[in-house]
Amino acid sequence: MALAADQCICLRKLEYSETSQILTLFSRQHGIVRVLAKGAHRRTKAGSGRFDGGIDLLDEGAAVFTSDPAQELATLAEWKLCEGHLDLRKSLRGLYLALYAAEWISLLFEQRDPHADAFDRFQRLLGALPTEQREEIFLAFELDLLRDAGFLPQLQSCASCGSNCGEKGDVYFAPSRGAVVCRNCEGSFPDRLALDARLLRLVQQIQSPTIAASPERLPRLSRHQTDPLNRLFAAHVEYALGRRLRMARYVLGAGGRERPQPAARGA
Repeated sequence: MALAADQCICLRKLEYSETSQILTLFSRQHGIVRVLAKGAHRRTKAGSGRFDGGIDLLDEGAAVFTSDPAQELATLAEWKLCEGHLDLRKSLRGLYLALYAAEWISLLFEQRDPHADAFDRFQRLLGALPTEQREEIFLAFELDLLRDAGFLPQLQSCASCGSNCGEKGDVYFAPSRGAVVCRNCEGSFPDRLALDARLLRLVQQIQSPTIAASPERLPRLSRHQTDPLNRLFAAHVEYALGRRLRMARYVLGAGGRERPQPAARGA
């Protein structure tokens, strides 16, 4: 059977038996691949193993696995750990954001659908999340990931009348339309969520070509600014996919699993 070699990051793991694991790997050239790591925890008398004693979440390694598109579950033949992201594991907030990003990738991308640019951005994200710039870098990563997966919401003009949102007045976001709506049209969308116009302008700024081309120019952000936006994007993704995000409760700040309540008419 043909084998494929690729750089991979572990998104999910399941302990299949006392010695084996079922892993969801995000590979650079082959996309998401589910593999069976037979004997992942098995050790020889010398103390070594083929997979370094098992593979952990967010581990990055050079992998060799069977390549047969007809099989949903490939077999992992080799794994060489390249980066364990130990600094990330010393930051609880950074670790939660990393696991949240891994969940998004596993849900938004189809298996065997390569996204090399997204892999590179995820790799850079894991290195940046232990730093004080984690909030703005994660927000930019979210927007890039939504764009790559074809789920980027419309955040420029009203989904109903087409007017430019964010310049003045109240702004709302309708998950059912995946778009912002203005004050004049919000009554037509019962699921609308209130959105601070200043935060909408902030997202529009991050999406600008200038910052997209130079990520180092991202503005410094606090959780007071990013938590409402993270909740909004979570609501958008959950509506689009029809399923809940498991890590959202650990990431979304005050309110945890709770979603922003629809704004009352006339509020």
